[in-house]
Amino acid sequence: MVTASAVAAAILAILHAMAGRVHGLRVVPRSWLLSAGSGVSAAYVFVHLLPELAHVQRHLLETTAVQRVPYLASHAWLVALAGLAVFYGLELSARRSRADRSAASEGRARGVAPPADRRVGWTHLASYTAYNAVIGYLLVERAELSLAALAAFAFAMGVHFVVNDHGLREHHADLYDRVGRWLVAFGVLAGWAVGVATTVSEATLGLLLAFLGGGVIMNVLKEELPADRRARWTPFVLGAAAYAALLLAL
Repeated sequence: MVTASAVAAAILAILHAMAGRVHGLRVVPRSWLLSAGSGVSAAYVFVHLLPELAHVQRHLLETTAVQRVPYLASHAWLVALAGLAVFYGLELSARRSRADRSAASEGRARGVAPPADRRVGWTHLASYTAYNAVIGYLLVERAELSLAALAAFAFAMGVHFVVNDHGLREHHADLYDRVGRWLVAFGVLAGWAVGVATTVSEATLGLLLAFLGGGVIMNVLKEELPADRRARWTPFVLGAAAYAALLLAL
């Protein structure tokens, strides 16, 4: 199973390293591939991760700490909310930085907003490196469940990476092309290496899944909902429906 998870981690890292080599994605209206990929990611969260979080939540309710502190009864859901809030904050900071720089330059006149400030860019990239490290770690755990679980997770995260790459490049341009894509690719491999070398408790693993779920939901929404994306509803729904059907069939 270590070999299978290593292959999955390598493939996901290569997806980031090769970011930008897929033509036809930087278009408006939004590429149907990106909208379908967002649908796949959303389906994985709602059909697979959230039901698993319900199991995690039941496990947390049996722990002594939760029994002593009532507000921890929703521990898993709070962590999922935190994941959503963190990536919402990152997206807002990048958009505001680009808007501020556009107002101070000729970018608005050209109709093209400049990339976000470098400090915002490095914060964004560091956060997504940690995010990808969580995904890399979870590859090992999925492989221990079954090859089918690993394949389903790796595929969903692969298309999710393609969507994230598009957004990160839009915000950070050259910084992402020169450094960022390699950094986030390294995050996957580093997380996988930690997963091979260490084992965490079921509760900790569940909280990692919760944070990931919240982050995926936010990243899907921020890529699909803004009006300037002119996203495609039909590919999103078809991607979500097809992948949900596959997950239910496994």
